[in-house]
Amino acid sequence: MASKAFLDANILLDLTLKRDGFDSAKTIIELAIKGHVNLYTSSSIIHIVGYWLTKAYTTDQAKDLLIALLDDVQVLETDHETVVHALQSPIADIEDAIQYHTGVYHRMDRFITRDKILKKTSLPALPIQTPEEFLHWIK
Repeated sequence: MASKAFLDANILLDLTLKRDGFDSAKTIIELAIKGHVNLYTSSSIIHIVGYWLTKAYTTDQAKDLLIALLDDVQVLETDHETVVHALQSPIADIEDAIQYHTGVYHRMDRFITRDKILKKTSLPALPIQTPEEFLHWIK
């Protein structure tokens, strides 16, 4: 069974905006295409990425990039109880807390982010890794 990994917004932005982390983000997507990993994110992360893509590209280009991305990344739902639990967690950043607890709720194997502050709050139920750590772990 393929591993299940939640992608934070910064990973998707690295990929779509071709930022410094592009190569590792691309490699993770390629692993999904080959069936070695199942990738997930949330609708609010798609919203965040869409916002930044429309700043860098035309709206049509941003939509095309997101549609292509969603061929390989599934969007998870976040329910009321998960949001409440996230808000009661020790994670200070509200958006990070909701994303992370969405991953916990959906029983992801890994949460992939470049956020060093969030990485310090990892729970045993859902380890937080950088893209490079994840690629080392999955091989």
